[in-house]
Amino acid sequence: MDPVLNNIRTRRSCKKYTDKPVAKELIDQIIEAGLWAASAMGRQNVIILAVTEKKTRDEISRLNAKYDQQHRPDPFYGAPAVLCVLAPKADSTAVHDGSLVMGNMMLAAHALGVDNCWIHRAEEVFNNPEGIGILRKAGVEGEYLGIGNLILGYAEIPNTTDKPRKENRVFFVE
Repeated sequence: MDPVLNNIRTRRSCKKYTDKPVAKELIDQIIEAGLWAASAMGRQNVIILAVTEKKTRDEISRLNAKYDQQHRPDPFYGAPAVLCVLAPKADSTAVHDGSLVMGNMMLAAHALGVDNCWIHRAEEVFNNPEGIGILRKAGVEGEYLGIGNLILGYAEIPNTTDKPRKENRVFFVE
């Protein structure tokens, strides 16, 4: 099987991480993959906030937990790093473009041996005064919509479950 297709087929979400940090070189490669994602009219408006500092990572997780309907104490599952994807609020394709960035980074992380999971509620976190404060602290100005949080780390127990794909999801007009 083609390596790209195999990577797509074998990537799984990880929901329990060791505390082993992800090397900066790997995080940089994952971010690079996100920066190469397609964007509407080539605007490249999506930004990425890379967080490896434990205090800030924990603060974002705490803010995320406020909106978590499952009431998990750490919705980032112990992952040591998070890449927060945001796009300008005024951009009509913010969610679409940001989702492409997330997808590229998820696949790149898997290809590099880094486990990951898309965590929602970035919109709520970065629409909150504390979340906006984190952006300002990082030097981000302007109004941004949180698209998703990509947590990164190494699985405590690898997930290799191959769940069958649902049928009757493809239709042709020939």
